[in-house]
Amino acid sequence: MAISEFEEKRCEKLMREYIEKKRPPMHMRKEIDLSFRLKDQSVEIFEIHQLWNDSSKLTEHPVAKATYIKSKKIWKLYWQRADLKWHSYDPVPEVNTLEEFINVIERPCK
Repeated sequence: MAISEFEEKRCEKLMREYIEKKRPPMHMRKEIDLSFRLKDQSVEIFEIHQLWNDSSKLTEHPVAKATYIKSKKIWKLYWQRADLKWHSYDPVPEVNTLEEFINVIERPCK
């Protein structure tokens, strides 16, 4: 089940604020940028890069994904492996809020 319209607007606002703080300087954004998308009950953060062999084309590189499980009122966290499939993020497989999701992706890797 998709998140409610109210929750969707709240997610968009929170993610837009987070992404805006993390985006590269304006002069670099044609080469690399950061964005997000909401789809159904998921939020996906991704980098946008120019292709190495064709700077006129862009590609997306997934960074992280959180999917809301309404029945449990939790967000499940995922990362994309080399097999291009989303896998549970084992260090922190779930959080209670989208703010916690942002805190997890802000933590340095160990």
